[in-house]
Amino acid sequence: MNKYVITLANTCLGCKKPSCQKGCPVQTPIPEMIRLFLAGEIKKAGQMLFENNPLSVICSLVCPHEKHCEGHCILNKKGTAVSVGSIENYISELYINDKQFEKPIRNGHKIAIIGSGPAGIALAFILAAKGYEITMYDANDKIGGVLRYGIPDFRLDKTILDTIESKLGQLGVIIRPNITIGKNITVGDLFRDEFKAVFIGTGVWSPKKLGIKGESLGHVHFAIDYLKSPSVYRLGKKVVVLGAGNVAMDVARTAIRSGAQEVIVMYRKGMEDIPASKHEVECAKMDGVKFELYKQPIEITEDGVKYRTTDEHQEEGLLNANTILIAISQTPKDNIIQGAREIEVDGKGLVITDESGHTTMQGVFASGDVVTGARTVVEAVSFSKRVAIAIEEYITSL
Repeated sequence: MNKYVITLANTCLGCKKPSCQKGCPVQTPIPEMIRLFLAGEIKKAGQMLFENNPLSVICSLVCPHEKHCEGHCILNKKGTAVSVGSIENYISELYINDKQFEKPIRNGHKIAIIGSGPAGIALAFILAAKGYEITMYDANDKIGGVLRYGIPDFRLDKTILDTIESKLGQLGVIIRPNITIGKNITVGDLFRDEFKAVFIGTGVWSPKKLGIKGESLGHVHFAIDYLKSPSVYRLGKKVVVLGAGNVAMDVARTAIRSGAQEVIVMYRKGMEDIPASKHEVECAKMDGVKFELYKQPIEITEDGVKYRTTDEHQEEGLLNANTILIAISQTPKDNIIQGAREIEVDGKGLVITDESGHTTMQGVFASGDVVTGARTVVEAVSFSKRVAIAIEEYITSL
C-alpha cells in the first residue's frame, strides 16, 4: 500500500456536508471514497467512483482540482486542502486495470457515437453496460480525442487510454477508426442502417485565427495541431506562444521538453487576468516558461512578433522568435452539419442543444466541447450523464 496516499487520505475531516463534493461537476462522493479506502475497501471505492464517473481515472489527473473539489475543501481556510486527485487516481487506476467487464445481454437497440473523446467514451460506458449496441466512429486511428491528441504525455500517460479501449471492447463496443462522419458516411446513413439514436461528441478541432498579417508564414503553427505530434516540428531555440489559456501552458511546456531553449508566453493583459488555471501557470513557470505581459500581437514577421503595448503608452516593439505557436482557442469542424442541415449551430459553430443534449434534429444528441466550447473533461462527463438519460427516454418512446 502506498503510505503517501494513506497519509493524504488521513487529512480528510469527513465533513457531514462535504463542500468538496458539491464543488465537483459530477458530485464525486469524496468523503465516502476516502472512508472506504482507509477501511481497506479499495475495490468498492473504485467501483463507486467508476459508476459515478467512467473517466474517474482520467479526471483525477487532468481536472483543475483547485477550481472544483480541492478548491472547495474546508481545509483551505486553515492551510492545505485534501489532495483529492492523488487519492482518486490511486484508487481508480487500480480499479480500471483490475476490472474485467462482462458483456451484457443486448437489448436490441443500436446507438452511434461520433467522436471518441471524453464525452463519447463516458456515454459509451454508460449505455453499453445497459445492453445497447454501441458503434463509435472517430476520424483518428486511436480513441481518446483531446485526451490523446490535445493533452501532453507529461500530464496524461496515454497507455490508460489503451486500457480504456480494451474495457470498452469487453462491453461489446465496436470502434470504427479513421472515418469522418459527414463525408462518405452521413448522419442520414446511420439512421438508414437502423441506429436508433446518434450522438455527436466531436470536440473542437478547428483553431481560431488571430487575423493578423504573417499568420500563414512557415514558422507559425496552431497549438492544437502542434500538440497532436510535437516531434515533427522543428522549433528552433526561441518560441513565442500567443495566448494564455490552459492549452497555451500545455504548448509552452511541451516546447520546453522538445528542446526549445527559451519559451515565452505573450499576453495582452496582466498575470491576474490569465485564463489558465493558477496551477498550470505555476507549473509552466517551474518548467522555465517566461511571460511577456500587456503586449498585443499586431503582425508576425520572419523575425518574430510585432506587438503594441496595452498600457497607456501604446508603444510598439518586436519580440524575436524562431517559432510562433498560436493558442487562442478552437471551434468545431463542420463536417457533420454539412451533411445534416437539420442540426443547427450557433454563430461560433457550436451545436445547439437543450440541457439534456437534444439537438434540433430528431434522434440526434450532442454534448462536450462541440456544444459548450473548450471546457474540462469532468464537465463533458457530467453533460454526457444527462444525455444518456435523454437517449434512453427517447428510444423508449419510439
